Amino acid sequence: MTSPRLFSFAATALAFLYAGGPAFAHDSDLEALESRVAELESMLSQLLDERGAEPAVLTDAGPAPMHAGASNSYKFGGYIKLDAMFSDYSGGDLSPGSLGSQFYVPATIPVGGMSSQGPDVDMQGRETRINFRSDHLLANGDKLGTYIETDFFVSDGGNERVSNSYNPRLRHAYFTYNNWLFGQTWSTFQDVGALAENLDFIGPSEGTTFVRQPQMRYTNGGWQFAIENPETTITPFGGGARVVSDDGSMPDFVARYTARLLNGHLSAAGLFRLLDCTEIGIDDTEPAYGLSLSGKHAYGDDDFRWMATVGNGTGRYLGLNTSDDAVLDSSGVLSAIQQWGGFVSMRHFWNVEWRSNFTLSYLSNDNDTSLTGSDVTRNVYSVHANLLYQPAEKMTVGGEIMYAERTLESDSSGDMTRLLLSAKYAF
Repeated sequence: MTSPRLFSFAATALAFLYAGGPAFAHDSDLEALESRVAELESMLSQLLDERGAEPAVLTDAGPAPMHAGASNSYKFGGYIKLDAMFSDYSGGDLSPGSLGSQFYVPATIPVGGMSSQGPDVDMQGRETRINFRSDHLLANGDKLGTYIETDFFVSDGGNERVSNSYNPRLRHAYFTYNNWLFGQTWSTFQDVGALAENLDFIGPSEGTTFVRQPQMRYTNGGWQFAIENPETTITPFGGGARVVSDDGSMPDFVARYTARLLNGHLSAAGLFRLLDCTEIGIDDTEPAYGLSLSGKHAYGDDDFRWMATVGNGTGRYLGLNTSDDAVLDSSGVLSAIQQWGGFVSMRHFWNVEWRSNFTLSYLSNDNDTSLTGSDVTRNVYSVHANLLYQPAEKMTVGGEIMYAERTLESDSSGDMTRLLLSAKYAF
């Protein structure tokens, strides 16, 4: 809008305000008032047409044009879940506060201890989670998104005697900008779309890649490339308590390609990392790698999910760190531990309200016992079967039976039988 035209419009508006007051006092002048209003509306419309833009919006930075494409959306969600677990261990009970009493962790299955002392009963609401998401279409057409989520697993802050009040823990916290992701979320080495539907928090834990960590990721079509937070877990020479080398000279590198199929997807991921133990006073590094293939395939209402992973030094990425990434020899030299694992899971709908999942999972570690000793896990497997009922939208109740067995290099073994009863409502 040019200054002369703006002055003309302002003068006309003032004249209208001066003459408009008396017009309301005399019904005979109402027709003239309406004519002046129409004239002003026409002038405003003409000025806007000359600018070729929509009305301005006042911001902290001054007037800025509105764009029809700009938009924002905000969503709050999550679910409430109650779990009741009845667990029996052949090798003795879990230690107090064991993570295995919250969900299935293969490495916590007792081995070589006392015989079963009957079922342990645990009830919890820890899996309950809360999330917040925002999606923004910017004025220039760029897309920006944010996501943050918490639950109550693996946290202190309460007890089972009185309060059962547990601190929230961070699951996800990231933002996206067009094809980029920055923050903490599922590792790019993990195919979330292939995870089995189990009442246990993870289900086939030993055969699943399962990691959340800070990262920077780029996505283009079916391709994903990421650099992710490094961390190395080490078995001391001759065995003993795990050593965590909280140090790394370079990030973990991950590449994934996912092919979309008419009935599901196929995905392949590669991992390269540099194991590091400089934090514990031993200056040595060891390259490590992993390859994971996975997929989900629908057959009518039913579907089949699977994953297979093999690697050298993939310990913390596979099986919830059942095996360490590497072992030290007598000279303080790192040697990566080889392993492979996988799972298959079939989901069947009996009708619109009832469905079941049948899952088999396995993990094998190739330990050099002259370095690791014989008290490390050689293999572990589990089988799962559940029956789920959906009485209302977003509500699921059901039961699951699972059996798992862990065997050490010494041939000692222990098993766990667990019945889970759950009720869940998503919002």
